[in-house]
Amino acid sequence: MSDEQTPSGSPERRDAGAGVPERGGPEPEEIRFFGTSWVHHDGGYALRRAGVAVGSLALAAAGAAVLRFAFQGLEVADVGPFVGILVVAGFAICSALAFRRTWEGFARRPDPAAQSAADRSGQGLMLIGFIGSLLAYFCRSLVEAPGEKLHRAEYAAARERYERRRGARTGNPAAKKPRKRR
Repeated sequence: MSDEQTPSGSPERRDAGAGVPERGGPEPEEIRFFGTSWVHHDGGYALRRAGVAVGSLALAAAGAAVLRFAFQGLEVADVGPFVGILVVAGFAICSALAFRRTWEGFARRPDPAAQSAADRSGQGLMLIGFIGSLLAYFCRSLVEAPGEKLHRAEYAAARERYERRRGARTGNPAAKKPRKRR
């Protein structure tokens, strides 16, 4: 996309190929795997939701199988029951934390100030608990596109602000004709 100047001096967004200006107002934010089809539930939205649900469940099952093979490796190594319990408990706790963190990410945006430190400390947990994160995607995609509620609320608020600003204006002051002096 390229920005061009309009006669009023404000930038106008144009598609590079079409050359047609976009409609005014805020544009919806894209959601991974769904693009902007979540706005009107068009463009294969239901099929995409089903695909995300099936895909995340299949990946979670594959991940559980890989973890089972790893656990069998620990049994073959004869490390003892204590280590086996620690490994299972560690993966269960990390999966629960990853599920909660992913689920909360669908409802609200993280605080930017606390995000950097929390992201660094939570990356290991999210990596170990990847099954919980995949299950959160599965559960959320049964109801809506993951993150749709948050994006819809933000988009509705942005549209409302835009309409309120647009309705409050009386027009372009630069385009007004000068008043005649008496």
